[in-house]
Amino acid sequence: MADGKEMGIPSDPAAKESYADAAPSGRPAGWMYKGVRIGNKELWYASPKVQLLVVAMVCFLCPGMYNALGGLGGAGQVDTSIQDHASTALYSVFAVVAFFSGTFANVLGVRVTMAIGGLGYCIYAASFLCYNHTQNQGFVIFAGAFLGFCAGLLWTGQGAIMMSYPPEQSKGRYISWFWIIFNTGAVIGSLIPLAQNIGRTTNGTVSDGTYVGFIILMVIGASLAFALCNVDAIRRDDGSKVVMMKNPTWMTEFVGLWECLYQQPWVVALFPMFFASNIFYTYQQNDMNGPHFNVRTRALNNLLYWLAQIVGAVIMGYALDFPKMRRSLRAKASFGILFALTFVIWGGGYKYQMQQVDRETAETDDYKENRTMDWADSGYVGPMFLYIFYGMYDAIWQTCIYWYMGALSNSSRKTANMAGFYKGIQSAGAAVFWRMDGLKLGFDAIFAATWAVCAASLAIAGPIIWIKIKDTTALEEDLKFSDATVEEVAPTRAAEEKLAKEEI
Repeated sequence: MADGKEMGIPSDPAAKESYADAAPSGRPAGWMYKGVRIGNKELWYASPKVQLLVVAMVCFLCPGMYNALGGLGGAGQVDTSIQDHASTALYSVFAVVAFFSGTFANVLGVRVTMAIGGLGYCIYAASFLCYNHTQNQGFVIFAGAFLGFCAGLLWTGQGAIMMSYPPEQSKGRYISWFWIIFNTGAVIGSLIPLAQNIGRTTNGTVSDGTYVGFIILMVIGASLAFALCNVDAIRRDDGSKVVMMKNPTWMTEFVGLWECLYQQPWVVALFPMFFASNIFYTYQQNDMNGPHFNVRTRALNNLLYWLAQIVGAVIMGYALDFPKMRRSLRAKASFGILFALTFVIWGGGYKYQMQQVDRETAETDDYKENRTMDWADSGYVGPMFLYIFYGMYDAIWQTCIYWYMGALSNSSRKTANMAGFYKGIQSAGAAVFWRMDGLKLGFDAIFAATWAVCAASLAIAGPIIWIKIKDTTALEEDLKFSDATVEEVAPTRAAEEKLAKEEI
C-alpha cells in the first residue's frame, strides 16, 4: 500500500507545511524534469500536460485511424457483414478484458499497458487488406478479437491518465484537449480514402493504398506508447506526484474491483450510460453511411463526422470547467443539455430514417450501383448536416461521461477501476449492436433500439449525476483504498487547487 512518501509527500512536518507552496524548482533532477518555457508557461517531459499529449498522439495514430477506417461503413468494404462479425468479436473480447483492465493498469503501469494495447490496430487494418485479395474471413475475425484484447488495455490506461493526472478544476479542459488531438487522427485518417477515391462516383471497396496508409500510421502509434513515463515519475506544477495507490499482489488488485462496487454501489446506475456510449456507431456507420452513399461521399461524411467531434469536445470540455459556475451546477446543466440533444438530434434522425429504403432493398446490386447518394445530388445537404450532428453528439456524450467519472474521484486507483468498468460495459453494448447488424435486423429496428437505449440510460443515470457530483471531491473518499492519511495528502490537494485556479 502507498504511504505519504510514495505519493511525493514529505515526511518532515516543517516540509509538509511548505509543500503546498512548493516551487517548480523542487522537481527532481534529470532530463524529464528540465523545463522549457513557452510563453508564460513552463513544460517538462514528465508533466501531466506533456504526458497527456503523448497519450493523445498514441490514440491519434491507433484508435483515431481505426475510427477513420470504421467510419467508412464496413471498414471500406461494400459488404458490411465481415466488419459486423469482426466488430462482434472485437467488442466481446473487449468487454471481458476491459472489465479487469484497471487491474492491469495498476500493476503493469500505464506505459506497458498502452504499449501492449497499441499492437492490435495495425493487425486489424492488415486483415482487411488481406481480405481484399483472399476473402479470408477467419483472419479478419481473429484480428477483431485480438484488437479487442489490445484496445481494452489501451483505453483503460488512457482513461486512468486523463481522469487522474489533472487537478479536478481542469479535468474538462484536459478531456477536451485529448479529444481534439485524438479525433484529429480520425480527421486526417479520413482524408486518406477521400483523396484516393475522390474521382469515383460509383460505389465499391476502398483501394489497397488506403489500407496500407492506415497500417503504417498505426505501427508508428503503437511504437510511440513506449515514450510514456511511468506514473510514479510524473510531477505536477507544484512538484507533487500523482496519487497512485499500489498493491503488492495480483489478488489485492482484483479485490479492488470488488471494493469499488462494494463501497460505491451507486456506480451501477451509470452502467446503462456506459452500455449506450458506443452503440450508435453501428447504425451511423453501417446502416446510414455505409449503404446509402457512394464511396467518395462516405469518405466525406466520415471526415465531417470526426471534425464535428472536435467541435463538440471543445465546446463541452470548456463548458464543463466554466469557473464562474459551481461544479455541481455544471454537472446538472451538462446532463440537461445531453438529455435535450438526445431527443433533438435523434428526432431529426427519425425523420431521415423513415424516408430510407429497407435493408433488403439497400443490399441489392441495383441499389448499390445506381441509387446510392453522391455529394453532388440535390438532397445531400440534409443528411450531411444530420451526420455532422451525430458526430458532435458522440463527442459530447463521451466528454460528459469522462468528466462525470473524474468528478466522482481524484484517485488513480478508483478511476482506473471505474474506467475498466466503463470500457467493459461500453464494449458489451457495442458487441450486442454489432451482432444485431450482423443478424441483418432492419435499419429501422436498430435505429429505434439505439435511440431508446440512449434515452433510457440518461434517465437511470440522472439521479447519480444530480446527487453524487459535489463541488469538490472529499479527501476521505479518495483515500478509502489507501493507508495514507488526510493530513499527508491535504497539502498536495491544496497545491493542486491553487495551481488549477491559475490555469487558463
